[in-house]
Amino acid sequence: MNSAGMFAPFRLASRGKALILMYHRFSRVDDGVSTSPQRFAEQLDYLTEHYRIVPLSEVAGYLASGKPMPSGLAVLTIDDGYNDAYEIAFPILRERKIPASLFVVTDFVDRKCWLWTDQLRYLTAHANPGTFESTINGRAMRFELNGNSTRSKAAEMINSQLKRLPYDLKDKTIDRLASVLGVEIPPIAPNEVSSLTPEQLREMDSAGVEIGSHTVTHQILTKVSTERLRYELCESRSRLESILGRRVTMLGYPNGDHNRSVQIEAARAGYRCAVTADYGLNGGQSNPLALKRIHTERDIAQFVKNTSGFDEFRSSVGLLRQPNAYNENQTIDKQL
Repeated sequence: MNSAGMFAPFRLASRGKALILMYHRFSRVDDGVSTSPQRFAEQLDYLTEHYRIVPLSEVAGYLASGKPMPSGLAVLTIDDGYNDAYEIAFPILRERKIPASLFVVTDFVDRKCWLWTDQLRYLTAHANPGTFESTINGRAMRFELNGNSTRSKAAEMINSQLKRLPYDLKDKTIDRLASVLGVEIPPIAPNEVSSLTPEQLREMDSAGVEIGSHTVTHQILTKVSTERLRYELCESRSRLESILGRRVTMLGYPNGDHNRSVQIEAARAGYRCAVTADYGLNGGQSNPLALKRIHTERDIAQFVKNTSGFDEFRSSVGLLRQPNAYNENQTIDKQL
């Protein structure tokens, strides 16, 4: 379909909506998980040919002002704040003078923590071989640790359950699993999952990569208390403003999870724009605190399909359920 140009009509029909792309990890080689420099360059070639790539703040400005959004806008976003965003993605963006938005976890940047999802992967990767059983979130789980594939599968199974737990119980569960597996979690992230530094953030921000908050510790915001929610939102924003020397008004929800209460607190904390993991494009009436994104694909044909609006069309006629669709009413009261 891509070779025949069959996605072009859907792309043209969707030009009035802003496309926001979501990236996470980058690597030097195609590892089946991260985005390699070659894939990233290929995707940027396609985007620059068919879209005008703009900062997320520009899209947020159109939504805030009520002015009609120009056609053909695309935005690049990168979540978490891993060092590979600086080492691999940033040189390509800077060379091509392409803007992007990067959402970082502030305690990760300050070396006070590392992402709990990576801690689980570390545990399963370094545990002795064998079969283990544990109860997580009330669910009895049995997993094998006898090779790279089984270890990765076990980590993803456990992480999927941990995402459903309150943050304090999640941390206790990780500590319990570390004890069961006989693995000590390092206080600082290993090099392969290390974070950006404050100096790198300032360099990127001054070169057109807008820096936004991804909270203090990457907690699932729908699973924390109101007090903790406000801390994660306010403290991360304050820390980034001290690093960058400017106001920070953009937020990326960890894991994309949000609801009306989270959006209200985000607005009260001073954010004017927030991105989710909800699948889709964004029109002039989109909620600026619940902007949809498209997951990137390493295969260029899949990338073209996903970005074209083809899946949104199929969903609108009942042929496809949109991935990561969020069903709760996401409209924030206008006074916020």
